[in-house]
Amino acid sequence: MLTRRTLASLVGAAALTPGLALAQRRTLDASGIEMPAAGERAWKAQIPQLRIGLLGGENEADRLGRFGAYRQLLEETFRVPVRLFPASDYAGVLQAYSAAQIEMASLGASGYAGAWLDTNGGIEPILVPEENDGSVAYVSVMVTRADSGITSLEQMRGKSLAWADPNSTSGYLIPRFALRRAGINPESGPYFSRTGFAGGHEQGVVAVLQRQYDAAVTWASGQGEVSQGYSRGNLRAMVDKNMLSMNDIRIIWTSDPIPNGPIAVRTALPAAFKEDMKLFHLALPKTHPTIYQQIERGGGTGYREATHAMFSLIVDLRREEAAERRRRT
Repeated sequence: MLTRRTLASLVGAAALTPGLALAQRRTLDASGIEMPAAGERAWKAQIPQLRIGLLGGENEADRLGRFGAYRQLLEETFRVPVRLFPASDYAGVLQAYSAAQIEMASLGASGYAGAWLDTNGGIEPILVPEENDGSVAYVSVMVTRADSGITSLEQMRGKSLAWADPNSTSGYLIPRFALRRAGINPESGPYFSRTGFAGGHEQGVVAVLQRQYDAAVTWASGQGEVSQGYSRGNLRAMVDKNMLSMNDIRIIWTSDPIPNGPIAVRTALPAAFKEDMKLFHLALPKTHPTIYQQIERGGGTGYREATHAMFSLIVDLRREEAAERRRRT
């Protein structure tokens, strides 16, 4: 049986080990990656409408705006209507997978693990985004107001902490795991005065800025200029939208590397559809860099093919978290 300490080290190793999936195609491949030719596909008979789930954590208008050109490009390329389904929270997308109401979505690692468990393997990852250095990992960070006087995790004793979403990897699963590993009870009391869900990553940071919580956890690439919110992630997106100045917050904790979440599709869908979606996304950063940066909330080097094995440890953590929740009740 894997211990928590072993799981923590393996999560970091999984995030940084390209060899977990063999013969992976990448956007950075020198050849063989081209945008699929425009035209109808045979799989349209089974997928007359491509439905894409959009995770919560950002207001709906901004999500639809970021994905508008992406939706249009998919329609033009595959000659199939594309509908975007922005969920109010992560659970909405997971439930849509279970009800076969969407074909595809970009998920966090924990969201993917939850949907995979809920559907008994009914979804599969096809791609993961790569960061600027070619790795497939990001980090969770805990942020406070710069003027709060809080400069370390130790100084969070007796303070309030906002989680992003119960199905978020960086905004819930991993920081709770790390806190328990450090001997800190992640529930309200005796360490934190109060914990709660902010309703998403963006909302969590806003709650800190508005002094509703002393700190919040969110996601960042962990690479690039910190003053710009890193190269990719929620902080970068908020900086780009003029919702945040990095001078107004302080990062007091950073997690070990976390596997980037995948673009996932329903397992039962045709193999030709999955291949078309892989090629479309692998080519996207080179052929339409602005669209790529919009949907990824910043930029990296593109995408890499993914397998379920890359997320097996996150599945184990989801099971452990569920067991912990049952013990508390």
